[in-house]
Amino acid sequence: MKAPFSDYLTERAPALKELVGLLRQSFEYVSVLATDSVGISVRMSQASKSVSGSNMTTERGVVVRVCREGRYSEYAMNDWDAQDIPALAERITRVLEQQFALLKAVGSDTYTTGLLPDEPCTLFVEKNAEILPEKADPDALVKEMMSLSDRGMETIPGALDCIARGISTHISKLFLTEHRDLRQSYVYTEGTLISYAPTESGDTRVVYEGVSGCGGLEILKGLEEKLAGMPQTMKEVVSAGKVVPGEYEIIADPGIAGLIAHEAFGHGVEMDMFVKNRALGSQYIGQRVGSDLVTMHEGALCDESVTAYAFDDEGTLAGDVTEIDHGILKTGICDALSALRLGTAPTGNGKRENYAHKVYTRMTNTVFDSGTDTLEDMIASVKHGYLLKGTESGMEDPKHWGIQCIISRGYEIKDGKLTGKVVAPVVMTGYVPDLLGGICMASTDREVEGTGACGKGYKEWVKVADGGPYLKSRARLG
Repeated sequence: MKAPFSDYLTERAPALKELVGLLRQSFEYVSVLATDSVGISVRMSQASKSVSGSNMTTERGVVVRVCREGRYSEYAMNDWDAQDIPALAERITRVLEQQFALLKAVGSDTYTTGLLPDEPCTLFVEKNAEILPEKADPDALVKEMMSLSDRGMETIPGALDCIARGISTHISKLFLTEHRDLRQSYVYTEGTLISYAPTESGDTRVVYEGVSGCGGLEILKGLEEKLAGMPQTMKEVVSAGKVVPGEYEIIADPGIAGLIAHEAFGHGVEMDMFVKNRALGSQYIGQRVGSDLVTMHEGALCDESVTAYAFDDEGTLAGDVTEIDHGILKTGICDALSALRLGTAPTGNGKRENYAHKVYTRMTNTVFDSGTDTLEDMIASVKHGYLLKGTESGMEDPKHWGIQCIISRGYEIKDGKLTGKVVAPVVMTGYVPDLLGGICMASTDREVEGTGACGKGYKEWVKVADGGPYLKSRARLG
């Protein structure tokens, strides 16, 4: 079934269109982004239980963006009178003019930016979802998640707890300008299982599994299969040793490949950082940054994942950008205002944490292309190294291209065979071009995961997804 576009936004669209027209009398450019996103979040464990109708991406509000004499400003609201739009337009105009006057009075150093384009465009998209979060039976969902937690406790050896979590959001967004009317409705869902168990030395090991995608609560059925593999994984990490620090041949599973993609050439080519000269990637456009096997895509059209939207929060249609083509860095990703300042085209990557937050260049799907190798051939080619599995966290430095990934576990390979030895956890570090330049094999399969979120620095959290095939390279492990 189609995820229906919000009745709330449909009813208020004429009033918001009137608002755009009135504000255009005072400003050179006016846009309105209105959101109405509903959802459900269920978290069950042996220690606590919670059910909520809200989560990170549920919201209802409006943000108005205007431009005058090359300066942009915004006005956000979640309570407004659709019956008196002239009064609303007058209030917004007064507040924004005060902002412009204050900036001028104090001599603030602000960017002067050209007008955003406003070519005529009409778009209406409703994506498919079987079970909408607003139509879900909360009691049944609680029972389902509690059953997963209980069975995790029964089957995972030594488990101190097993958390089962399901989150689903039905997102509706309306974007209006003088000449554009864009409407979209889609549902994304993610589910996670997290279990903890002690080691003999008193440390605690964590096993994490998840499912995600563009669709309704039916996606959570995939947690059953994930649970089945967790007992063996927990046995491995609880008894695991420590890796001897050094440089090794590595095989990254699709989850780790996604982590590398996200940290290496995700933040590193967000072009709002180019404007501020805070990313080394700006100096490498057109240059080699990886081996011939490295082709990387970024965009909401790359995969039907948690960020598979039709247009971004600035009204730019979603894209599929080839960031790296056979090892050559072709371009970065860009929000609309940064694109104007850099003299390039926006890529559909302008995203807000919610209507009350500003737009930044943000990732959507960041994905390595597949290759022609098999995992078996990759393992057979390794003299001494590790098959790395299980994403925990990552960070990078866009200005110096360093990368650090925290990985759940590594499976030792010697002379082309898995030895049965497991190390956990594993810290992988390196210089991004060295890591990507060392990629010498890539498998034919590919997976994209979207159970996490990404911050801009330490804040501005948005949904992202990443992935790729199995990749063979070299890296420093510790």
